[in-house]
Amino acid sequence: MQSAGAIWRSPNPTFSQTASRQELLGWPQETSQEDDELLKPLRLLFDRVQLSDRDREEKHHYWPAIAIADEEPEIPYPQSERSKPEKLEELKASVKSALESLNAEDWQNLSLLGLILEKFGSYLSWGESDVALADMARSIGAVAAALAHNPNAKELSLIAGDLSGIQKFIYTISSDGALKSLRARSFYLELVVEELVQQLLEALELPRTNVIYAGGGNLYLLAPAREETKTAVNQVRQQFNQWLREEFQGKIFLALDCLEFESKDVSGTKFADRWSEATKNLAGQKSRKFADRLEDFLKPRQAHEPCRVCHRDDVENLKPLKQDEADSALACGTCRRMFELGGQLLKVKAIVRSHQKPTERDNTPYLKIELPAVGERGAKTTYYFFFDTDKPIVPESDTVLLVNNWNLETYRLPSFHNPVPLLLGQYGKGSEVEQGFMSGGEMAEKAEGIARLGYLRMDVDRLGLIFARGLGESQTLPRLAGLSRQMSYFFKVYLNSLAEKRNCNMPKNLKRLTASDRRNLLFIYAGGDDLFVTGAWNEVVEFAFDIYQCFRAYAGGNPDITISGGIEIVGPKYPLYQAADESGDAEHSAKDNGRDSLGLFGEAFKWAEWLGQANKKLIKSRYY
Repeated sequence: MQSAGAIWRSPNPTFSQTASRQELLGWPQETSQEDDELLKPLRLLFDRVQLSDRDREEKHHYWPAIAIADEEPEIPYPQSERSKPEKLEELKASVKSALESLNAEDWQNLSLLGLILEKFGSYLSWGESDVALADMARSIGAVAAALAHNPNAKELSLIAGDLSGIQKFIYTISSDGALKSLRARSFYLELVVEELVQQLLEALELPRTNVIYAGGGNLYLLAPAREETKTAVNQVRQQFNQWLREEFQGKIFLALDCLEFESKDVSGTKFADRWSEATKNLAGQKSRKFADRLEDFLKPRQAHEPCRVCHRDDVENLKPLKQDEADSALACGTCRRMFELGGQLLKVKAIVRSHQKPTERDNTPYLKIELPAVGERGAKTTYYFFFDTDKPIVPESDTVLLVNNWNLETYRLPSFHNPVPLLLGQYGKGSEVEQGFMSGGEMAEKAEGIARLGYLRMDVDRLGLIFARGLGESQTLPRLAGLSRQMSYFFKVYLNSLAEKRNCNMPKNLKRLTASDRRNLLFIYAGGDDLFVTGAWNEVVEFAFDIYQCFRAYAGGNPDITISGGIEIVGPKYPLYQAADESGDAEHSAKDNGRDSLGLFGEAFKWAEWLGQANKKLIKSRYY
């Protein structure tokens, strides 16, 4: 029968060019086996991660053989046994059905084919037992596309990018609308990274498969090793930094560079070294932020009344943040747009990228990014329109970003141009008194006992080290892509499910502090490996323990893959930026406690100690 492997033997020329790159990454070559016989249960890649030299009993976990649900997928947890043959056959039948439904036009739809690979191939192996079909296929496609203009090239280029100053941009705001503004600001930066990806792909004429990772202010992209790549990277970096300097007074800076390396390194341990080298090269740029435009910061300028939200003082004509309240805080245009957008993000299902300027009668909410001309690259203005339906219609649309959507039929719509899945941690309880999500005051009133809010910050411990050397001799491009994808899925997708439907997404053997649904929460940010969440104080505390236990189970209980967090409990009118700082301090105290800890009530203890389990082996035994 046909399987997902058939995509790479399809009539689409983009895919047929990959044959010569399959051997480089270990893709199974032509055999007497049928495609479906090569599909196997996927071993847990997290089992390979080891950061210490101590001997450790080797564990074998396997992902259940499942397809990703069309929407709100439940968290899959690894198991000690392979999926039963009948489960694997059910998944193969779903793959067959999806492929047999494709017509000639569908086989030319790269977005649809990519989604099929992701939907059905994220929890199946094809060749290497711990490399997902989706990751292997995308990696081969990325190498093939990067070498398309010169198949005999001996080198490739790894583009690395990092937006610095995110904390300063997001958290240092104050006003009565800070919660909405904060959520919108974190989302805005996701769109900035998305636009950066789009500009690079367009300049280098590369498909989406060449994006290894993009999120949390970072990106990694595989590209051809040629002068055109260096030129495009330099000009795109200059364009974005000019716009960032003018839009945000230099609070945010883009470090963007490319590193050339031998193409054979993608299949060996040297790729992790190249990854680390590309990342380290960005440090030089970040230490000289806007060095080429220092005169812009030093020349005298007229100061005006500062915005009461972001405190910038270089704009005139401030207006009320809430137009229907005369005594509302005066804010700049950017902060007013952030506030308006923050209330609309609760139900956003699709985001349309377009170069078409909205008309005066168009009430669709949008954001725009105006890049200036640099060198041969002309000025470009891009608009992002937000819809609460997954079937938006925008004339002359460029790309449709579908939020947490894996429904194949949506990607087939003839009115869509280049539909792309956008993973977004966006959970928020709807307000009972106004449009949008609950306010801080509403959530505090839902708390048990005293009316207080909780602010939770968490991130994975030593993630940079995990990517740099956690996989040892197995640190290849497909595996690093797999690690990135699995981390992103947990924080951007599965946390939504855990917040929305607690009982469906927690293994029954995990400890619950209460039987509450604990849904009075708001995700301010949930990204590649970290999060910032607020809500009723007792529910935030409970959610923190749920996240810890579910993440440990998701990672197979690996003792080298841990997470730390910090919680601050305050009144609903407490300045949000201070709550963000203080929850960050609590998180740092947890890191200083040897990691794998929670900072709460001014104390930092291991999660196992907070859960009342003095013997850490007991909690480990639940996952092993």
